[in-house]
Amino acid sequence: MRTVSDLSRKLLFSRPLLPHPALPDADWADCYTTEVTSQSLTAIEAAYLALTHFPSWARLLLGLRNHIVSIFGLKSSESLASSARESIGFFPVVSKSDHQVVAGFDDEHLDFRVIIDVVDAGEDRKLVAATTLVYRKILLGRIYIAVITPFHKLIVKAMLRNMQKRLCAVSSLP
Repeated sequence: MRTVSDLSRKLLFSRPLLPHPALPDADWADCYTTEVTSQSLTAIEAAYLALTHFPSWARLLLGLRNHIVSIFGLKSSESLASSARESIGFFPVVSKSDHQVVAGFDDEHLDFRVIIDVVDAGEDRKLVAATTLVYRKILLGRIYIAVITPFHKLIVKAMLRNMQKRLCAVSSLP
């Protein structure tokens, strides 16, 4: 049986090819992929595991972000979730299937999508990819992405590792 530390070493970074069908105008993108032990994990389950369980330090950063963006008249995470027909965490769902969840929103300064893909990797293993796409509409969007990118990278990595830990805990139950 693999341990979380074995899986954490396999967090891979890549740049998705643009244009991407989930956000054809995207001009900024990244993707982190990890392998998990699971026979039946779906993208919907992976999205809930990754996008609804933020570390406490990430929730603090999100609260700070919400305060700062309100000064500029941009959407807070609470307003995003409350305005959506369906959301995972505070991310409004755009589309979903067993293999892919697309969530995100359009705002004044940028359009944003997070895509969770799950594909079979053989023998009780799945590859889970978290892709972020952004279309920076105006200068404020470019500045915003430049400022948050270091935090974004830390948060996405933490979300995927947290998902791994939660899946390892479930798979080790009797």
